[in-house]
Amino acid sequence: MKTRQYILTIAGHDPSGGAGLTSDIKTFEAHGLYGLSVCTAVTVQNDVDFKDCVWVETNTIISQIEMLFERFEISVVKIGIVKSWNVLLAILNTLHQLNANIKIVLDPVIKATAGFDFHTTENQDVLDQIFEKCFIITPNYDEIKLLYPTKDIEDTIAHILEKTNMYLKGGHRNDKKGWDVLYYNTIVQTNIAPKAKTVFEKHGSGCVLSSSLASNIALEILLEDAARAAKYYTEQFLNSNKTLLGCHKKVVKNLEIKNTEAKTNL
Repeated sequence: MKTRQYILTIAGHDPSGGAGLTSDIKTFEAHGLYGLSVCTAVTVQNDVDFKDCVWVETNTIISQIEMLFERFEISVVKIGIVKSWNVLLAILNTLHQLNANIKIVLDPVIKATAGFDFHTTENQDVLDQIFEKCFIITPNYDEIKLLYPTKDIEDTIAHILEKTNMYLKGGHRNDKKGWDVLYYNTIVQTNIAPKAKTVFEKHGSGCVLSSSLASNIALEILLEDAARAAKYYTEQFLNSNKTLLGCHKKVVKNLEIKNTEAKTNL
């Protein structure tokens, strides 16, 4: 039997299964990948309320990562909530030591929808180092405003693009709600419009989009096509039912992707 391709998520545990590790694993599975996971935090939450977060020790996180790399070949990693930028930098350094060509998709979760703050953005130098080690980051409009508080959005985008690629999620936009923008190669900007006319809100939709994008990158799909496919997958997830907990549908191979035979070469 052919061995399935591996992909890793480094994120928190959500007991409701709507976000974090379990959501990422469901998304990976839907894309035909075998999901590995490293836990960074145990959260006390459901699909509506967030009460507490118990952080996993940094050494334990690193040990989990090293153990997986001893056994599995991992080319793409998706990262969610982490205690601090310094801890995240330590994780990134470890990943690059284990695989110099690793591609990292960072979903910089700063604050939960319920208002819980995961960490501050005081150390801008560390933040710059973090972005330089990522292949792409996937903030939403609320999060990007918090990354560099002294800059406006335009300057923040320009600054980030000097370090990495970015998929800016538009669910929190006031002007064009649901319109996302992919920035890559520092100069290319691609608007990704929503296809669905009706969208039901879902707990963990940001995790789903970033893990879908990571899956498509692992499948060596061109970045722009990977982003459009991730958007389409997320919309299917959002409209899977009317509750806050969505259902994951297996991806039909080559659906909505034009250049599946081409490798991501950015």
